[in-house]
Parts: sequence; C-alpha cells; structure tokens
Amino acid sequence: MTDPRVATPAPAPSLRPHLITSDVEALEVAQNFANRVRADASARDAERRLPWKELDDFVATGLWGITVPKEYGGAGVSAGTLARVTAIIAAADGSLSQIPQNHYYSLEVLRVGGSEAQKRYFYDRVLAGERTGNALAETGHKDFKRRTQLSRNKGEQWRVNGTKSYCTGAIYAHWIPTLVSAEEGEEVRTYIVFIPRTAQGVTVLDDWDGFGQRVTGSGTVRFDDVAVEPEWVIPFQASFEVPTTIGPLAQIIHAAIDLGIGEGAYGEMLAFVRSRARPWIDAKVESAAEDPLTLSEIGQVRVKLRAADALLRKAGRAVDEAMANPTEDTVAAASVAVAQAKILSTKAGLLACNKLFELSGTSSTTMEDNFDRYWRNVRTHTLHDPVRWKYQAIGQYILNGRLPPRHGAI
Repeated sequence: MTDPRVATPAPAPSLRPHLITSDVEALEVAQNFANRVRADASARDAERRLPWKELDDFVATGLWGITVPKEYGGAGVSAGTLARVTAIIAAADGSLSQIPQNHYYSLEVLRVGGSEAQKRYFYDRVLAGERTGNALAETGHKDFKRRTQLSRNKGEQWRVNGTKSYCTGAIYAHWIPTLVSAEEGEEVRTYIVFIPRTAQGVTVLDDWDGFGQRVTGSGTVRFDDVAVEPEWVIPFQASFEVPTTIGPLAQIIHAAIDLGIGEGAYGEMLAFVRSRARPWIDAKVESAAEDPLTLSEIGQVRVKLRAADALLRKAGRAVDEAMANPTEDTVAAASVAVAQAKILSTKAGLLACNKLFELSGTSSTTMEDNFDRYWRNVRTHTLHDPVRWKYQAIGQYILNGRLPPRHGAI
C-alpha cells in the first residue's frame, strides 16, 4: 500500500525569476510580496494548506536568489537585508518565511566550501528558479552522531542511505542538501550532498505534525541507496575547522523569523484594541485604546520589539564584516552579536504573541480569527536551539575572552 504521506515532487521552474539587483530593491519586493500573502495566511494555517502557489510566487519575485554573490550574477545582499526581508515575510506568514531558511543556509555552505565549478552550477540553478530544502537533523538518538552515510564499494558510485527529520522545505525543493558522514580511513568526515529531489530512492513524507509552523514542509526524508555524483558533494566539517559565517548567518535568519512573527502579532493586537477590545471597568474610560494599563503594556512590547530589531541590525553588520574578513575574532564577534539578537527576538516575539491575547481579551481567542497561529508559530520556531546556552556563550566571551563554538547553532 502506498503511504499517503508521500509528497509529490515540485515541478521544474517554467520561468526564470525576476533578478533583484540591490538591497533596496530586495526590501521593496519583500514588502510587496508580504502584502499579497498576508490575507490568506490564516486560512493556510487553519486548513494546513501547503502553499505551493504562494511559494512559486515567492521564488518568482527573485527573493530566493538575493544571497547569490554579485560575481555569480546575484544581488549579494547584506546579512542585515536578508534578516529584514525574512522578518517582513514572517510578519505576514511565519510558516512561509521559514521555508527558505535552509535554502539560504545551503547557499552559504556552498559559498564557503564549494568549488568554483560547484558555485557556478548551483548558483545558476538558483537564479533559474530552483530551490533547495534540507535534510540535516536526525532523531531517535541522543549522541548527535549523524547516521546518514555517504559510501561506496571500491570503484563504484557514491550512494547515500539514511533517514532525516525536521526537513523544512524538502517537500517544495528541487535539491535537498543532505548532511552525511563518510568514513575516510580511520576518520569520519561530514559533508553536505545536494541531492536531486527526484533522484531514485528519495522519499519525502509530509508528516510534520507540530502545532505551529504547520505548512513549512518540515517532514521526514528517506534515502534508500540513492546514487549521487561527486560534483554534488561539498565539504561541511572542514568549513567549521576554520572561521566561517555559516553558523551566524543561519542563526540571524532564525532570529528574524521570530522577530517578524512578533511584529505580525503586534500589528493584530493594535488593530484589535482600537476597534474591538473593551476597556476594563475600573479604568473608567470609553475606549480600550485609552486604558492606561493597556497603553503601558503596549509601550513595553513596542520597546522590546524595537530593541530586538536594533540588535538584529547590529548583528547583520557584524556578520557582513565577518563574511568580508573571516578571522577568529570577526566570526566570534558575529556569533556573539547574533546570539544577543536571537535571545531578544525570542523574548520579544513570545511577549508580543502573549500580549495579543492578554490585551485584546477573550474575544480574541475565536477560531475565526485564528490569532493563536502567532503564538503557536513563534513558540514552535523558538525551540530550534536553546537560548539559555547563548547566555552562557556570551558570558564566556565577555568575561573570559573565550570564543564561542563554531557550529550552526551559535
């Protein structure tokens, strides 16, 4: 019997996307796209309707190609612009904003560790409208060892076997960058393999059942003796043995998603309080918008969101400096700056989503409004890595001069 959760591959792009050429244009395009997708975001979440059309439109805007370096035909936007673009989309639809996170991540892995031929090939595929997903995480074990294997018998073709979880975007992808382990003598090394979504032996399951980020396509991917070409294999472990910005760039996008969801919730709260909420009887005012305690709380949320935004912008500048000159010091400074932004974006996002209900009142909890999607989305997404460990890394860096670890979660 065929598993009903098996997802159908995305069709090849029929048209080449618009080519964005500057940071300013990227921000304008992002805002226009967010305005278009905002209206149906609640229905997509409530019905768990995978956003195939919206995603095609998203790619057609050119936003999925904005991190392709200028020398390869892209806009090569700054990390700060990428973060702001992500936050703008997240304010309209938190799930939609997360889908390209690992797409941008894999392009940074390519930029750092890929050969010249690999960069030219895959960057061109992205500018032609092809998108990547991811198959990085594995569940069922607590030792953090990667069990998905890249192997071959002597003289035979390389093959990949294993199962991956939380594969955000894989359902929609044309290429699935997959984290694999390979035995090299007595040593085990890790690589990223860009595997075609349509390759024989690749099965993508639409089995993500988290209560938030419902339509990110974060399901399971199985690789059953999948044949891969050497040209698809990119060093991964080696990219963390020297200072690189793979980790901080990944994390700044995550921070931007949380901030954007909080900004979306904050906008809903303002509209609800102005038009539908009731003031508390003891406030002795006619409008909830004049309730002094409500005003105080709204001001506090605003300050937290703006502070998170300021730290995100500062972190973006630090990441850009590290990308231009990746040294021990610049990469550490970028990682710490992004960690601070991630801490505050987590707190601000959660606060805004909580206050949406607290200040709007019981009528804001109706299924029709589906405002709980903001809380569900930000609560789910902020669990990607523990911010409690970011405090520790910041403290070690500031007090003891100890550089943070180099991996994708700091």
